[in-house]
Amino acid sequence: MSSRCNLRFLIPGLALLLGGVPSVLAVWPQPQQIRNSAERYSLSARAFLFKHADVSAVRSGCDVLDQAFTRYFTLIFPESGGGGTGGAHNRYFWTEADPFTVEVNVAEGPCDGYPAEGSIENYKLTVSPGQAVLTSVTVWGALRGLESLSQLVEQDDYGAYYINKTEIEDFPRFQFRGLLLDTSRHYLPLQAILKTLDAMAYSKLNVFHWHIVDDPSFPYQSRKYPDLSKKGAYHPFTHIYTQTDVRRVIEHARLRGIRVLAEFDSPGHTQSWGNGQPSLLTPCYRGDVPSGTYGPVNPILDSTYVFMANLLKEVTSVFPDSYIHLGGDEVDFSCWKSNPDIKAFMKKMGFGSDFTKLESFYMQKVTKAGLKIPKDTVLEIWKGLPEEYQKELSRITKAGHRVLLSAPWYINHISYGQDWRNSYTVQPQNFSGTEEQKKLVIGGEVCMWGEYVDATNLSPRLWPRACAAAERLWSDEVQTSSVDQAFPRLTDFRCRLLRRGIQAEPLYVGHCKNEYQGI
Repeated sequence: MSSRCNLRFLIPGLALLLGGVPSVLAVWPQPQQIRNSAERYSLSARAFLFKHADVSAVRSGCDVLDQAFTRYFTLIFPESGGGGTGGAHNRYFWTEADPFTVEVNVAEGPCDGYPAEGSIENYKLTVSPGQAVLTSVTVWGALRGLESLSQLVEQDDYGAYYINKTEIEDFPRFQFRGLLLDTSRHYLPLQAILKTLDAMAYSKLNVFHWHIVDDPSFPYQSRKYPDLSKKGAYHPFTHIYTQTDVRRVIEHARLRGIRVLAEFDSPGHTQSWGNGQPSLLTPCYRGDVPSGTYGPVNPILDSTYVFMANLLKEVTSVFPDSYIHLGGDEVDFSCWKSNPDIKAFMKKMGFGSDFTKLESFYMQKVTKAGLKIPKDTVLEIWKGLPEEYQKELSRITKAGHRVLLSAPWYINHISYGQDWRNSYTVQPQNFSGTEEQKKLVIGGEVCMWGEYVDATNLSPRLWPRACAAAERLWSDEVQTSSVDQAFPRLTDFRCRLLRRGIQAEPLYVGHCKNEYQGI
């Protein structure tokens, strides 16, 4: 497996919009089918009930839904302080005779697992007098339906809650809708990560790509190799993610139907690794003598593969997802080229002067030594202008590989004005190829690299920019082709994010009636 500078390696472990109500009474991202009318029903926190349908395969005691009921009650009625719904079926309370009832019917269990590749997120939602009925195949689809329901609830000018008569039939366009956070270049406190997961759920993004370590720092606290963070983090106690922290992130994500995909990028981007693991990095030479500097992971030592096997074995036991991201990008070959032992190895292996073959050798050895994996390899296109990544999409899918697109969604790059429009107009399947090739595009992800981002500006830079990509990855492309039609809906959704405590930037001039509450 060889790498190119614009690829990153990911290894496995007819829509219709109906109705005549104002567009801001819709849902973000826009459902595949939605029909709503001007008929509305009053709601009250004192008379509102979530319940499991009698025929549901998932009942009371399912933590994913029981906690979601409590969470969404508070999101719908923020002034309630979270009261009014309990966790079990026989512990729901209301003070009026006929509550508005949200009945949830999940066709299949179980409830105690993790979201995974292929998890079904389809749902149907019907809002009628006195009730809403939500049906889904899995709990993950039910979570998406609850989010849509929560966005249908509005307040009038007097603060009274209401919901319009609505019918929704919905499913995601792409199975992989990710967001990458870089926690090496700047350490992100745990609460910043958890809040990002909340906002991801509001936008129906379903994969948290945790670029947890890189050149500047190694904040992951390994059980097997504690010196990696002890000597490689910015601070060995305050700027690390303990095993408890990691478990909390994974559980917070699970309860929101979000996968956690860990990335341990090598052989490049590993300078911080060398602080706690001697002999891992390649000594660079100046002429015939060592320069005192180090380059990528040394690919010719057996000890390298013992270490990588042990580390990746731990990582795959800590992170439950069936995939791990191995990076494999931006390897600076200059140090390898300077090292006499590396050059001798290249000659022995018949690699000539092609150092991409050495990198390929390393990647193959790492995957064989450290992971039990399916034969599938997912490639991620993460650099290039539209013409360039469209050519890569064509080339990679023609070779039969599944692919993710992130090149047009580098949200850390900002510009003056409404730069979200660029993200919104991306067409992931617009490249030269057959329909079968285009089916190999399984999704994409927003990337938030951390050179100029920490907890002080993470949320404003991410949101609502990332929402544009979220709708592109969830919704029907034809029905959401107009940026101008999206603008009022995204403006409204941005205000909803503010109400929920997400410090999302404004799209343009204007105001939200709740913008100063807790901000």
